[in-house]
Amino acid sequence: MNKITYPWSRRHFLSTTAASLGGLNLLTTRKSAAASGNGVVIGEGEHQYEVTHDWVVPPAPYTWQTTHNVAVDSENRLYVIHEGRVEQPEHPSIFVFDEKGQFIKAFGGEFQGGGHGLEVRKEEGGEFLYVTGYQHLKKFAKLTLDGERVWEKFAPMESGVYVEGEASHPEKIWGRDRFLPTNFAFLPDGSFFVADGYGAHTIHHYNAAGEWQKKIGATGKADGQFNLPHGLWIDDRKAGDPLLVVADRANGRLQWLDLDGKHRRTLTDFFLPANVDRRGDLLLVPDLSARITLLDANDKTIHLGEDPAWREAVLKDKKAMRKSPGDWVSGKFVHPHDACFDSEGNIFVAEWVATGRISKLRKV
Repeated sequence: MNKITYPWSRRHFLSTTAASLGGLNLLTTRKSAAASGNGVVIGEGEHQYEVTHDWVVPPAPYTWQTTHNVAVDSENRLYVIHEGRVEQPEHPSIFVFDEKGQFIKAFGGEFQGGGHGLEVRKEEGGEFLYVTGYQHLKKFAKLTLDGERVWEKFAPMESGVYVEGEASHPEKIWGRDRFLPTNFAFLPDGSFFVADGYGAHTIHHYNAAGEWQKKIGATGKADGQFNLPHGLWIDDRKAGDPLLVVADRANGRLQWLDLDGKHRRTLTDFFLPANVDRRGDLLLVPDLSARITLLDANDKTIHLGEDPAWREAVLKDKKAMRKSPGDWVSGKFVHPHDACFDSEGNIFVAEWVATGRISKLRKV
């Protein structure tokens, strides 16, 4: 099998760290005279970022409906996927911008109404997009960077998890054990994991050809069980001992498992962790409850945008704030659903808000 190579960060390759409640809590949000954009810098010490909200927006006549994930390719081009509306199949679901934030292209109408997970991978044959579709789509696919389909997959019936018809007629099957994939994690040999976050709350392992191998975990609160395993990544910082790290969202924790699914450790200090990225010794965890968390090399937590009063306002009235952009505050997050690093250590954040929002956190 050809060797797979990776660039610098998630959507490429990474590892992880972790933290406890005793970690460093960064509450500062301040104006910087030198800052541009929104003019707000968050963080402290070597972890400071200038925030620019709405750093990219779709060109007319397109609009976003609930931005979900972001990814960066080897040329620092930013890819954004939004959920979209099922009644607009001709509207693109994936948008691409250059490193200056200028729109390049859009495609992926087939994911309208269910666009969710998005990763860029550099492989022997070039770079590819891996995309998940939930809601009525119930599938995941491999695409070229221009949106041409390489393959697509539906529920792995051989896993024994799903009811008859889930793969052949997914749009007709609804119930507890449906297939609603969320995100990916990749191993160096090209094999990968897919989280069925919104469906059966399990994780599936596939080989590099996209053939199902095994499943990991089930619904629950015990070690190695999940309640909405939303985000995944491979933590390979310890040589010879790669682990699968899972953003176990509704359980409010990260879990580390070996590649056979055996539980290794758990970290709390999260509300609704949604996904994972890594650059160097930093682990990046977007949290749907109004903050971004960094975990440093010493497993200390660094909370960006942490503000209990703001979180209370965001969650008030069944999260009504997500539909009210006029109430949003510069330098604060509403519902971070995904985040990733670029090659320079900047961070892009996609938020689960009705209008969609992509923010850039420029490292300063």
